[in-house]
Amino acid sequence: MQRMAAQNIDSKYRLILIAAERAEQLLNGARPKMEHPSIKVARSAMEEVLEGLVAWDYGPTPEPVVEESEEGASSDNGDEVESNLGA
Repeated sequence: MQRMAAQNIDSKYRLILIAAERAEQLLNGARPKMEHPSIKVARSAMEEVLEGLVAWDYGPTPEPVVEESEEGASSDNGDEVESNLGA
């Protein structure tokens, strides 16, 4: 866990996601960034991430969602209900 904190990885789930993406790169022919005693690709990818050899970020900041409201739609529905009940 200390190695995760040193790399600014905030959770073990993020570590797994980053390592999985790196393992896929290695399977597709990417060169390893360090010598690995393990022949398992997933373990090699995990070590690269924990050593800080794999650059990652959170991605672009999402833009806020602006909901479009229909003008007068809610007030018209309320008036119809009141007029039906009063009749």
